[in-house]
Amino acid sequence: MEKRIAVVTGGIGGLGTEICKYLARAGRRVIAADLAARAERVAAFRSEVSEFGDAIWFEPLNVADADDCHAFVERVAKAHGTVSILVNAAGITRDTSLRKMTREQWDDVLAVNLGGVFNMCRPVIDGMTAQGFGRIVNISSVNGQTGQFGQTNYSATKAGMHGFTMALAREVARKGVTVNSVSPGYCATSLVMAVPEHIRNQIVASIPVGRLGEPREIARTVEFLSADDAGYITGANIPVNGGYFMSF
Repeated sequence: MEKRIAVVTGGIGGLGTEICKYLARAGRRVIAADLAARAERVAAFRSEVSEFGDAIWFEPLNVADADDCHAFVERVAKAHGTVSILVNAAGITRDTSLRKMTREQWDDVLAVNLGGVFNMCRPVIDGMTAQGFGRIVNISSVNGQTGQFGQTNYSATKAGMHGFTMALAREVARKGVTVNSVSPGYCATSLVMAVPEHIRNQIVASIPVGRLGEPREIARTVEFLSADDAGYITGANIPVNGGYFMSF
């Protein structure tokens, strides 16, 4: 059987790179899609995944641009085949309190974090349903469940992402396509490690397991949900947060 084609948006970020590796180890051909504006980031990514050879590719993509997303999916289909697995991991923050938030800060976060999910799901969904197999995993956030000070824009997108997940899951469930969310808590990524140490220590103190999460723990969950034999899990949100937020 030919390798299934997986696309990971935000694929050269801290979580995205680890997700690419886990999917490649699971026998997928992975296309990491991300902005190509910073050549040094792309070069560092290629170096980090060099051991995987042609199992992991990089392709430039702006998820906030619907036309770019459609062209990207067509390009991938011609070069590699139909996209069977889509991981929407691209995301940005523009943190500030609502009283200080500009319309641009609001629009930018919605365009990437939520608009990007629509822009990518729309061009891949027909191919998935036609072949009778698809796995979509949306990377949400614990802050979409709890809210967070200074993140009305980010929290809104991450909560909205799971609403999108549940609705699309209902639409395509009988076509062999599953749609799920993963909501990471605080993980040891460059973004979190850049937080001042005393604040980071306060965060860790509030996590029941007593540590930050590792990117591989998020990646393992994504790999599980995207497996061929995970077809009875759909519309779910899987929290990976060390017990930081629990709900029934």
